[in-house]
Amino acid sequence: MDWIYIILVGALAGWIGSFLFKGSGSGLIWNVLLGVTGAIVGGWLFEKLDIQVSGFSGSVLTAAIGAFVVLWIYRLIGGGRRK
Repeated sequence: MDWIYIILVGALAGWIGSFLFKGSGSGLIWNVLLGVTGAIVGGWLFEKLDIQVSGFSGSVLTAAIGAFVVLWIYRLIGGGRRK
């Protein structure tokens, strides 16, 4: 059951992060990977900033913010398409 929760939160957070960053989603697999990575980054960032969240919405918020940060850093170091 935990894996289903992780995949669901990852997919939703990855989609939100990529939608906010570039205006569209990135596909299911990429969104899940981005969301799970975002959850790690967001959890670390929230811990450093002493921000505490709980529940499903808190998990999605943390992961989505982390996904946005991951995409921002990726674009910053020269990855991704530039217009």
